[in-house]
Amino acid sequence: MSILAMQDSTNLETNDSDQGVGIATSRLSMDPRKLLYMVTAIEEGSFSKAAKKLAISQPALTKSMDRLESDLGMKLLCRAPTGIVPTPLGELVYSHARHIRDEIGLAEMRLRSDSAPTNVVTIGTLPSLASRVLPLAVARWREHAPDVMLRVVERRQIDLLLGLFRREFDFIIARTEFFDIFPEGLKQRVLFRDRLCAFARPNHYLFGLAELTWADLAQFPWVSPMVGWHQRAVFEKLVEAEGVPPPQQFIESGSIEFAKTLLIESNHLALLPAHSVIADVKEGRIKALPITFPALKRNIAVIFRETAPLNEVHRTFITYLETVGKELCSDP
Repeated sequence: MSILAMQDSTNLETNDSDQGVGIATSRLSMDPRKLLYMVTAIEEGSFSKAAKKLAISQPALTKSMDRLESDLGMKLLCRAPTGIVPTPLGELVYSHARHIRDEIGLAEMRLRSDSAPTNVVTIGTLPSLASRVLPLAVARWREHAPDVMLRVVERRQIDLLLGLFRREFDFIIARTEFFDIFPEGLKQRVLFRDRLCAFARPNHYLFGLAELTWADLAQFPWVSPMVGWHQRAVFEKLVEAEGVPPPQQFIESGSIEFAKTLLIESNHLALLPAHSVIADVKEGRIKALPITFPALKRNIAVIFRETAPLNEVHRTFITYLETVGKELCSDP
């Protein structure tokens, strides 16, 4: 039975006596089980559907929610034409309660995977690396590991590191230039060095200028990763160093494909890893602007937990990834 599966209404009423579960009476008392019930009620939109999913009676669920609201001294749920919806305070509690639910789900997944004799490799990677470098490496590696199931998850750098700490990944492929001090408990090995370039469509006005500056680039709209992503941070440092105000028009997106299409169809500019747009450059759809800066180079590394060293399957895959990365990212 799932960890999230709850007891029937009889057990529910018996266990509602706060037997050490919840917080002391001098503080807000939140029973984790009731919080999980609340998440289900909100997501199902009705007590009847939620009770069925939780395998308890509807009266028991209603009583549990009444007790939760009483313990907290606040209204959390209300009935609307669309069903059960959270109040503003209920929305706040729900935002935290669903993380409890997700953590329990993660624990279930890890318990199943640890007990099952499956050959699975789970990799976390930056979206920019997933567009070309990683697929080519996988294509070569697959011939030598046909029986290994590969899971590839794209996330931004900070989420990759958090996922690695939470054991969601066997290892991640990401940047090294992220912390002044490398996080304790993690190890890294640099695989290759890639280059960020400023790209635009080939007939963009900027290609007609005799000498290009970052002030010129700042006059045009940009498509940029979300705040906190490396390309966005690099660009902000560049224009700040030049004493240039940042562009007034920003479109934020984590998708390489979205950025490339926008460049082709408009006057937008973008900082993108050169290897992620090789095919588009060869076919003349976009073109690198003739401007460089030392900060536009970055080290790409494999990062893993010290307590979970890389095994032979991991090392073989990383060898192919390193080879492909160096082939695609070598200086012209």
